[in-house]
Amino acid sequence: MNFSRCNINKAITIKLSWLITLFLLIYLCKCNKVNASSNYSDAEVKKAIEQVFHDRNKAIISKNFEMIQSIYDTNTKYGTWAYEHEKKKIKYIENWSIKQGVKFTDINPNVVIRTIKGNGTNFSVNVLCSTEYKYIYEDQPEIINTSRIGTYHYIKLVNRDGVWIITKEWYTDPFADSLNLDNLKGDSIKQYILSQSSRDFSTLNERRLKAVYYANQYCGAASEEHHGFKYNKKYRDYNPQGGDCANFASQILFEGGGFRKNSAWNYDSGGATRAWLNADGFKAYMLHSGRASVIAYGNYEKVYKASYKLLPGDFVAYEKKGDITHISVVTGADSNGYSLVTCHNTDRNKVPWDLGWSDKKIKFWLIRVHY
Repeated sequence: MNFSRCNINKAITIKLSWLITLFLLIYLCKCNKVNASSNYSDAEVKKAIEQVFHDRNKAIISKNFEMIQSIYDTNTKYGTWAYEHEKKKIKYIENWSIKQGVKFTDINPNVVIRTIKGNGTNFSVNVLCSTEYKYIYEDQPEIINTSRIGTYHYIKLVNRDGVWIITKEWYTDPFADSLNLDNLKGDSIKQYILSQSSRDFSTLNERRLKAVYYANQYCGAASEEHHGFKYNKKYRDYNPQGGDCANFASQILFEGGGFRKNSAWNYDSGGATRAWLNADGFKAYMLHSGRASVIAYGNYEKVYKASYKLLPGDFVAYEKKGDITHISVVTGADSNGYSLVTCHNTDRNKVPWDLGWSDKKIKFWLIRVHY
């Protein structure tokens, strides 16, 4: 009898052991399944980034601050900073639209993933984004105007419970130089802008046309996709050294416009002169050499009417605290004749010349180039 009880106890022990083992195997399989699902592929990360950009642009159009907030981890310092900046940018774009008498109808991002690093649920991503902005004037709702802005982003992205959020983002924001329009007399400016009409550039000389073509081709992330979103590889990219805007403007005038180099204005394998490379130096050289002259100078309220005199191939110099900090080349005009510019740092292609530069302390040099 004792022998039978031992056998029964032994059998029970074996069955319990097998049941425990089976339970552990099932549990481990489930755990492995969960862990496997959290190892997102590059394709999934790319899709998440594209969705983030689409949602953010949709929020700009609809002025949906809650949607913007849902994109960022506002429990972190960097996530909060990114969210606050985007919120401020939405308000700026709205104010600029009111001043201009326009409505943005669509913002379409073309996202190019350059690198993805990370595993599990945490990733660092380098992104090039060529964004198409579409707008209409209040008095011309049937005519769609298109501008393109290129940006370069470093994003830290995390997936939490199936939701992707940004914990950190850095990019060269084209609106960062000025996010305030409170001091402009918006109503009178708006009425003047709406009273204008389209302009005819059919009589432009060949040198101006070639300058515009070069600008459109090599404006980097703001160019059209078939141009490859690249700068001209013949020239060094000076963005890491402080800016490439004057270098690009010089290229436009030399490669496109046919201006000859000289000892003062030059680029070669050894580097570039100040007049070629520096925004202040470029503006000063063009004026002092007689290759250009001033159409108007002053703050926005003083010069915006004169801006309609700008022609493709001319340029705008932006002055802050007495220094020229940026150069943009005129490459066209929109349906109401408002001048559009193209530049590097940040990359813009046929963007309204003052968009992102709205501050009473900023002064503008509107410059006629003598082709």
